[in-house]
Amino acid sequence: MSTYEELLIEADSHNLVTKEKPLRASKGRIKGNRIAIQKGLTEAEKKCVMAEELGHYYTATGNILDQSSISNRKQELRGRIMAYDRLIGLIGIIQAYQRRCRNLSEMAEHLEVPEEFLNDALSYYRNKYGIFTQVDHYLIIFEPSLMVMELV
Repeated sequence: MSTYEELLIEADSHNLVTKEKPLRASKGRIKGNRIAIQKGLTEAEKKCVMAEELGHYYTATGNILDQSSISNRKQELRGRIMAYDRLIGLIGIIQAYQRRCRNLSEMAEHLEVPEEFLNDALSYYRNKYGIFTQVDHYLIIFEPSLMVMELV
């Protein structure tokens, strides 16, 4: 699990300049070597936005602001998926189970992400893996609701 501070250090190691500033249209934006994060977000929100902007840095090419373009929407999704995998991932779901998180709110708190971000990630994983998937000796079931079972 990465913290916001660790993500800032990572950005700095790639010579990316990060500033918190008022943004109207989005919570974050990357342009060239500059990342803008919306001022006033919680630490958990900033962490999610920063992870996504780093995802865009690693995967996107050109200006992807025009979301009417299929190519731009795909690049936007790739950045978001990188953030889901980095901050939650299937292992994070299993770790929340191991920590005895009983609901999505507790799980989001354990993972230090907003509940909305967690819900979006779970929807993505449900679409990617289907009703369930297995990781090592754990079964993650996405429907009808999230469950983790340890296989013996």
